[in-house]
Amino acid sequence: MVTPPVVIDVEASGFGRGSYPIEVGVAMPECRTHCFLIRPLPEWTHWDPSAEAVHGISRATLVKHGRPVDEVADELNDLLAGRVAYSDAWGHDTSWVALLFEDASRTQAFRIEPLRGLLTDSELNGWHAARASVQRALGVSRHRASLDALVLQRTFVSCCMRPASPVGSTGSARGC
Repeated sequence: MVTPPVVIDVEASGFGRGSYPIEVGVAMPECRTHCFLIRPLPEWTHWDPSAEAVHGISRATLVKHGRPVDEVADELNDLLAGRVAYSDAWGHDTSWVALLFEDASRTQAFRIEPLRGLLTDSELNGWHAARASVQRALGVSRHRASLDALVLQRTFVSCCMRPASPVGSTGSARGC
């Protein structure tokens, strides 16, 4: 049986200098998802309309419905303390989560690692087809953090599911 990893996904105000996290989604191994909209701090002013076109979250929505950065940081720590969360956009997601924790004056109690590090070359080769299949099965029509995390997690499971080695075989079983 494949145990799904914890998967984290971050939506942001844009890319590059001045961008900041606006939504964090987490898919847990027991198939629960968590989503946190983040209220921008006054100094978080960068806004890229093309990023908004992708995730569909307006700055006005964040101001009205987003949660304070310290609350989001505390909830992420409560949820993920001592765990490793995996990301398909490790370079971006780690910097946005680090900014969240820095500006919340909190210490991050979990690690983020690249999802691709869990995959063999063969699994990586089948990733895009498996992801498209998962998206079709889920009827994905929007680009939001918790749904993206769930799609990534289910794609991982789909890519890593293999028949068990026959009894007595000399092959080693991988942990996915």
